[in-house]
Amino acid sequence: MFTQKRLSQAYKNAKVEYFDKDSRYIFFSDCHRGDDSASDEFAKNQHVFLHALDYYYNNGYKYVEVGDGDELWEYTDFNHIRLAHTDVFLGMKKFSNDNRLIFLFGNHNIYLKKNRFVKKNYYSYYDEYNQKKQSLFSNLTPHESIVLKHRKTGQEILVVHGHQGDLMNDQLWFISMLMLRYIWRFLHVVGLHSPASPAKNLYKRHKIEKNYKIWIIKNKRMLICGHTHRPHFPKTSELPYYNTGCCIHSKGLTGIEIINDTILMVEWRIKADDNGTLNIVRTVVRGPEKICKYKMGNFPCLSKYFNEVK
Repeated sequence: MFTQKRLSQAYKNAKVEYFDKDSRYIFFSDCHRGDDSASDEFAKNQHVFLHALDYYYNNGYKYVEVGDGDELWEYTDFNHIRLAHTDVFLGMKKFSNDNRLIFLFGNHNIYLKKNRFVKKNYYSYYDEYNQKKQSLFSNLTPHESIVLKHRKTGQEILVVHGHQGDLMNDQLWFISMLMLRYIWRFLHVVGLHSPASPAKNLYKRHKIEKNYKIWIIKNKRMLICGHTHRPHFPKTSELPYYNTGCCIHSKGLTGIEIINDTILMVEWRIKADDNGTLNIVRTVVRGPEKICKYKMGNFPCLSKYFNEVK
């Protein structure tokens, strides 16, 4: 029940972002950018991520990072993360300069709730080559959630990281952070994973996703989130629950796009062509589907879902 309260609270306090048929969005989450050490799971995909950033910037998308972009639980100094992935941050800076960058915070970068932390670390950086301070994401204001609201139809989509109500990652996040920073950070290098994370815990992940569906049933709103690291795109007549997946999978990264009043799931990965040349390829995994399919008056029949979420 607490998850329902926290998601409703996030919906109530969300920043409203208006969109229409000409709007384009890419939603990525759970990059967990680290310091390029052995425990930095993002490092193996940073070149794929950079190529995807260029594609979305050149094609007029807004970039929405749906939480856990930077791994601030494991690494105490953000400057180490920025130095390890300088090209990535400069790529995102282009979106920021065009007012096309939206940051949501998750449990692993919950420090972005603090304006003082954001101003100190994200507004500017010291350029070691030119030996002077440079602007990075000036006037960045991270949010817990946003509501995409269609200018014409008024249809709403809640976008939130998804840790809300997850006990060890929400109410007790500080304890989980200490455990990860000083214990599990080193153990997962050899294949062990934190029990607090839903990414490798099937029971925990199922429980969290069930709570998402309960909220959708009660509020009749589409939901886009991350947190579980499991990409999800609803099948025909299923509830409109969308999960971006993550950017640290060994096979590449997944995300959710909105374009031309449709929603779709995409995957970016390195593939070999017929000549054996490796290329970074964008593949549409599911969709596109019309967003208006899930407007209030046309919501799928909910009766069959009540037994599923009990």
